This record gives sequence, structure tokens and C-alpha cells, in this order.
Amino acid sequence: MREEHLDYVVVPLGLAIMGAYHVWLFVTILRCPSRTVIGINAQSRRQWVFSLMADPLKNGVLAVQTIRNNIMAATLLATTAITLSSLISVFVSSTSKSSSTPLLYGNKTSLVSSIKYFSILLCFLVAFLCNVQSIRYYAHVSFLVTLPTSMGKRDSIEYVIRNLDRGSKFWSLGLRAFYLSFPLFLWIFGPIPMLVCCCITTFILYFLDTTTSFTRQLHSHSIKDEPQAEETGPVSISV
Repeated sequence: MREEHLDYVVVPLGLAIMGAYHVWLFVTILRCPSRTVIGINAQSRRQWVFSLMADPLKNGVLAVQTIRNNIMAATLLATTAITLSSLISVFVSSTSKSSSTPLLYGNKTSLVSSIKYFSILLCFLVAFLCNVQSIRYYAHVSFLVTLPTSMGKRDSIEYVIRNLDRGSKFWSLGLRAFYLSFPLFLWIFGPIPMLVCCCITTFILYFLDTTTSFTRQLHSHSIKDEPQAEETGPVSISV
């Protein structure tokens, strides 16, 4: 295979590997959430909200402090993403079109180089937007979780759980965008390093996203039955 055509085969193969893994992860979360860390964390957050909203006045400070820590983490990632996006934009605008590194093995045309930098930039912008949405939901939950009128009302508690889950999902998506930026960055040095990084990243993510039998057993003992909450009508709360 010619060097110029290597990018058209190897790069889609690396992205397909990561895409297939995340499709498998998504299906596993829907069918058997206890096998994934994301599913177990969602169950833990549900129990956490039920236990805190059983007495919002007593547990309000703990709830706000915990959510504030999540907001700070999302803010850090959002700041990092937008900073890296700005640096990449400045670098691309100041780099000559004819410049190329001797370490590059693959397509050296200006079009492919532009696609590489644009892909990394788009990746960081997606990470920034996801973390901003995560901050939005976490800030909203910090108000809802301390409402004394929501004590014992199951519909209100379920609404808080949904918003907390959305904030956590956006944070996870932003973090995945950061993970994807590593293979895209190595694509600058050629498609082969990019493919190797995709395989290594997928292998590492598998062990970070899945749980062992010991973890599932430990988690099953820590989960208690949900407290009986008062059934009420739908709550009209606008985001």
C-alpha cells in the first residue's frame, strides 16, 4: 500500500475499534448496568439522593458541598478544553502550510493536515460544551436537593435524580472526548501511531468501565431498599 493511501484505511479502522467498543458499552449499560461502572454509579447516586432528601434541612450542607466538588471538576475540564482549543487555533493559524515533520509517515498533504487539526479542535470543543452542560445540571440540582418542600415526595426526588444523572452523563461524555483526543493527537505523527493508541485506549477503557464479580457483590450489599416516599402528582419545575 502506498504511503499516501495509508491514512484512508488505518484511521477509519482505529476509529471503528473505539466506536465498536462504545456501542458495546452502551448496550451493556442498558441491558446489564451492574456490569459497568457507569451503571453502578447511577444506582449509587440514586441511593444518595434518596438518603439526603429524606431530611433536606439536615443534609443540605453535605449535598451542596458534594455537588460543588463535581462542579469544580467539570469547570476544570471545561477550562482545559477551551484553552487547548484556543492554543490549537493559534498554532494552526501561525503554521506554514508547507511545514511537515520528518517523523510523519503517511499522507503529508495540506488537506489531511487541516483535517487532523480540525478533528482535535472539534474534540475539545465537544468536551467544553459537554462540561458546560454538566455544570448547568449540577447547579440546578444544588437548589433542588435542599428544598424542604420536596421531603418525602417521590416525584420531586425522581426529578432531582434525573437531573443529577444528566449532569453526570454530560461529564462522562466530556471525559470521553478527552480520551478521543489522544489518538487524534498522535495522528499528527502518522496513522500507525493513531491506530496503536486507539487499541491501547480501548483496552484501558475496558478495565476502567467494567466491574468485577467482587465489585458487584460489594455494591449489592451496600445498596439498601429505597425509602417509601409519598406519591404525589407531577411536579411542574422548569429547567
